Amino acid sequence: MAKIGFIGLGNVGGKLAGSLLRNKFDLTVRDLDENLTNEFKNLGAKVASSAKELAEQVDLIITCLPSPKICADVMEGENGVLEGISQNKIWLEMSTTDEAEIKRIGKKVIEKNGIPLDGPVSGGCHRAATGNIAIFVGGNRVAFERILSALTVMGRKVLHTGELGSATVLKVITNYLASVHLVALGEAWTVAKKSNLDLAKAYKGIAVSSGNSFVHETESQVILNGSYNINFTMDLVLKDTGLFDDRVPAIVTMMRGMVSEDVVLRAANRDLHSGLYGGMARNPLHVLSQILATLHDGNGRVQLPGFYDGVRGIFLGQPCITRSLRMSLPICMAKKTRCCLPVLILPMMQPCLPYQNFFQI
Repeated sequence: MAKIGFIGLGNVGGKLAGSLLRNKFDLTVRDLDENLTNEFKNLGAKVASSAKELAEQVDLIITCLPSPKICADVMEGENGVLEGISQNKIWLEMSTTDEAEIKRIGKKVIEKNGIPLDGPVSGGCHRAATGNIAIFVGGNRVAFERILSALTVMGRKVLHTGELGSATVLKVITNYLASVHLVALGEAWTVAKKSNLDLAKAYKGIAVSSGNSFVHETESQVILNGSYNINFTMDLVLKDTGLFDDRVPAIVTMMRGMVSEDVVLRAANRDLHSGLYGGMARNPLHVLSQILATLHDGNGRVQLPGFYDGVRGIFLGQPCITRSLRMSLPICMAKKTRCCLPVLILPMMQPCLPYQNFFQI
């Protein structure tokens, strides 16, 4: 592959582009952050002033961007990639995105006589820096073989998965699994710590057991070294789990946000005996308890006026029981027929909501 263009020099993209540059590929880069493009320029890369200019100058256009919307803007916007694509140029989308979106934009690339491929990566940001990462590629097999030399310097394990979009589906599945494993690891290390185990020995024990996983071998080391930064934000986790299937609810663990409010009750500056004053001067603790108790109804539905404004669909008060815990899972139908289940998943929680029986989408 003679000339390569790379758009998106973030956590993953910057490392992938760096591998290409270190291996002496003719590289042109594009990013909104001039500090990032200047770093690459100082290392010998060319810098394009627009996505269109980049596409005009190279044979392989790689995009690695945070979301499907941003990718669509870069591809279809003014001075976008599509304006610069011509005969036999290859577009390789390395972001984790949506299968339908890949095929939609891929069709436009084909109309320009270009060749679309999807090539998401798997293995973590820290491994991408050394090229020790897996790359799934979907699309035209001949085009895949044309760019194989570039793929093998960005990742040690390269797999052609089939038609366009197949790599994207496989990547979303692997991210789903990795997210589940990471939540389980958090619970496991909490138990190990509270049980006063030697954590280094616990790590080795898990690694040789049936509980081992790729996530344990990589992310547990980060945690035990005192860092909780795996360079993968919750925004990206929520984006990826939402891509899984439009017809299947995404179960999101932990909190999706928090709103706080200070409530101040002014009362007497000394105790008041109920017999003399209790009818007129209310006990502040009683008032606060009543406020908290009335925030939700018996099924867990929030009682604040206007809380559900703008949310379409129904709420099902289906009880969920796990050991001594009883709670309700509100189910909402979000835009574009995508379902969202705000669920707090606790350790040892058993599946309790047959949600597939509730939806006709």
